[in-house]
Amino acid sequence: MKFDSILGTIWLDADQAALTTISYTPIDENPLANQEILQAAQNQLLEFLAGERKAFDIPYIFAYGTAFQQKVWQALTEIPYGETCSYLTIAEKIRNPKSVRAIGQANRNNPLPILVPCHRVIGKNGKLVGYSGSSEEGLKIKEQLLAIENPSLQAMTLF
Repeated sequence: MKFDSILGTIWLDADQAALTTISYTPIDENPLANQEILQAAQNQLLEFLAGERKAFDIPYIFAYGTAFQQKVWQALTEIPYGETCSYLTIAEKIRNPKSVRAIGQANRNNPLPILVPCHRVIGKNGKLVGYSGSSEEGLKIKEQLLAIENPSLQAMTLF
């Protein structure tokens, strides 16, 4: 399923039981995707982007990714709405303090951005770094997502 949002076009995919992918680039939809889950995901994402939703209740799974990546992604789900933390904080949370760069790579490969809030992870200096492949467009999306959750973060510097 694809739909337009304030962030641009978003593509979704699911299996029969859960949401599996949120993407800013085109993806193929599983022919067995549960359409009710896709529709609920679209609705909840649009509510979130409109500032009307702070938490998601869509069933989701990590359909791929290493054990390390999945541990990182799970840790991301524990960052409260409207708050940020550093890559080092996530590394310490998963008890692997030397894995800061690997945390960044796991975030880059996050199959469920927004829902699994990798946008809440910032540089230890407080600057926005890396999102959706570290492109300028990706950093603008990260800035938009953080501004939705906490308007006082709008003044952050992109780096």
